[in-house]
Amino acid sequence: MKTKLLLPLVLSAFTLLPLTAQQSAPVPAPDRQNSTQNPPDNNPAPDAQKPDSQSDADAQNGPTYVYRVNVVQRTTEAVDYRDRGGTTQVDFKGTSLMPSVDGNARVTGHTGRLAIDATLHHLAPPRSFGPEYLTYVLWAITPEGRPLNMGEVRPNDDGNSRLQVTSGLQEFGMIVTAEPYFAVTRPSDLVVAENIVRADTLGGNHPISAKFDLLQKGQYTVNLTPEQLPATNEDKRVPLELLEAENAIAIAQAAGAEQYAADTLGKAKAYLAQGQDYVRRKQGITPIGAVGRAATQAAEDARLLTLQKKQEEATEAERQRARDRIARAQSQAESESARADEARLDAQRQKEQRELADQERQAAEQARIQAEQAAQQATQDKAAAEQQLQQSEDQRQAAVQQQQALSQQADQARLQAQQADQARLQAIQQAEAQRQRLLTQLNQVLQTRDSARGLIVSMSDVLFDFNQATLKPGAKLRLAKVSGIILAYPDLKLEIDGFTDNKGTPEYNIGLSEKRAKAVRDFLVTQGVGPDTVNTRGYGESNPVASNATASGRQQNRRVELVVSGEAIGSTTTTTTTTTTGSTTGYTGGVSGATQGTTTPAQPVTATPGAVAAPPQSNPPPSNPPQDNNPPKF
Repeated sequence: MKTKLLLPLVLSAFTLLPLTAQQSAPVPAPDRQNSTQNPPDNNPAPDAQKPDSQSDADAQNGPTYVYRVNVVQRTTEAVDYRDRGGTTQVDFKGTSLMPSVDGNARVTGHTGRLAIDATLHHLAPPRSFGPEYLTYVLWAITPEGRPLNMGEVRPNDDGNSRLQVTSGLQEFGMIVTAEPYFAVTRPSDLVVAENIVRADTLGGNHPISAKFDLLQKGQYTVNLTPEQLPATNEDKRVPLELLEAENAIAIAQAAGAEQYAADTLGKAKAYLAQGQDYVRRKQGITPIGAVGRAATQAAEDARLLTLQKKQEEATEAERQRARDRIARAQSQAESESARADEARLDAQRQKEQRELADQERQAAEQARIQAEQAAQQATQDKAAAEQQLQQSEDQRQAAVQQQQALSQQADQARLQAQQADQARLQAIQQAEAQRQRLLTQLNQVLQTRDSARGLIVSMSDVLFDFNQATLKPGAKLRLAKVSGIILAYPDLKLEIDGFTDNKGTPEYNIGLSEKRAKAVRDFLVTQGVGPDTVNTRGYGESNPVASNATASGRQQNRRVELVVSGEAIGSTTTTTTTTTTGSTTGYTGGVSGATQGTTTPAQPVTATPGAVAAPPQSNPPPSNPPQDNNPPKF
């Protein structure tokens, strides 16, 4: 699976190999088998060398990488196998490298895949091509020339081998090549067998010619000689899987994997060490083969990553050189432009200097004439200045006298301000004392609390008969005491707010709460409280102070609140404009603290408890009571 995933990466990264690594080893000649095919491309890949006109500064950017790869081309016949088309058969025939090889492959179509059962005979040991070749690989070649590693072909002592694999391809030809290890991703030019389309081969109407590239012999060992590969001098008793892994790691290291893919190479070495440990402990071939193949695969991944990163470095180096050339050209152009601008500015400055000299001569002549006129004017100004000096002295004397008078007036004003501040503080203290005294007196009759709106006296529904607005005798007695207390303080304002629970319709509850509030007002008026100082409002079931789900909660919600405010106790009410939704007008203050609907506050006239407030205005009562800044929680 890793081979399939890395195939696109290999096709792009493996097309170039570092020439700097090849300079120490001769480029091998094309294999005789392919001498009649297209000659190998020994030309460098896209030019990465510096042009003659490039400055020596480019050489300081690091080594210039030049890449090339020697490949040969070959064609083979491909078959368009039918999806779910049953079983067909192709034969294998040896090439000029190994003419004795023969065999066949049975290809069976299944849903979404093809099952391939390949058998090969008379395969010679792969080391006959060189010590670096340890195995064979079966390849599927698409008509566009894309190779796919189908699996390792390992002949027995008789040169026979069988391989059963599956493929998701539909059109492909098959070849067998000698390779240094099983995990390679590009076929070598050592093609020992290829498929032959038989007369009874099922599939497309005619064979497809698949032209593909092959790596020329020696490309894997371009950085080291075959004699330097570990498997060359290894004990013959070492399993083939470990030999392949040792060679794969050596080839990856020679390519530079320790620098560019150290983690992946380290993983391959760890697998190899584990396999060698299995050999020392005489473990079975299954665990040895598993870790050996894993090491080979990781080493090939490290080599491919190294090639990719080297190519990226070379590409980035070329890009950097191009950027440097562009930067130098831009810098040179900017320098030329700057010199041209400087020349223009110099000519402009010379012109301006000439014009300035002419202007200075004219100005000097005018200055001489003005100097003569100024001398005459100075004589006249001196006489006028002496006269003004005398007038200024007279004015100074008068100003000193006036300043003394103003200083006396300021002292008197400061004294009056201090007296006014003392009077104001005394008034504030007196109002605060009256507020506390009134709060104490009202609390002795009914529950009373202090708020920003004033003193709020709470009267529960026990003051009325059930579902009635008629005051009970006990309620009248308490209200009579309240009115007696209020009459003792001048300039007090009263607001009476009625509330109910949620029993009944909202319209009925509004009416009942208004009647109860008016009943309290009417009784207070009969006790001598001025009718102009009392305002009433009914809120019905809105703004409950407790849950209406219980009897005790509903009893708390059935109440009348008397809000006492005025200059005598150092507070005034604030006015808000309230827009309500529905038939129930919202309540913005008092004990509930909740606002129904959308409230647009006007600019309030605030007062701090204990402060002397402005006299109450003769405006009509507000449509909604002021907000209580400290509403109780529901």
